[in-house]
Amino acid sequence: MLGFFRVASLLEGISFLFILSVSLGFISREFVYPIGMAHGVLFLLYLVLSLQSSHRQGWSIVFWLLIALASITPFAFIAVELFIEKELKKSAS
Repeated sequence: MLGFFRVASLLEGISFLFILSVSLGFISREFVYPIGMAHGVLFLLYLVLSLQSSHRQGWSIVFWLLIALASITPFAFIAVELFIEKELKKSAS
């Protein structure tokens, strides 16, 4: 489950950066709808998988809220990725 969450976290973070790129004018505005739809689906998937992973790993509600807050903060997905990698290594040993 944590592996799926890791992939969803990376994809959601990258799609968020694409949306910000449109806002800053780096990507044409004609791509707003498809990028926005993809980001919306990935955002919901991120929240569901983060909740499931949080429950299975025994993380507190406060910690889950911090993980959820990371989904709306640019580049915070990198910190989440590093944390998940650490958790996966801890689970493997």
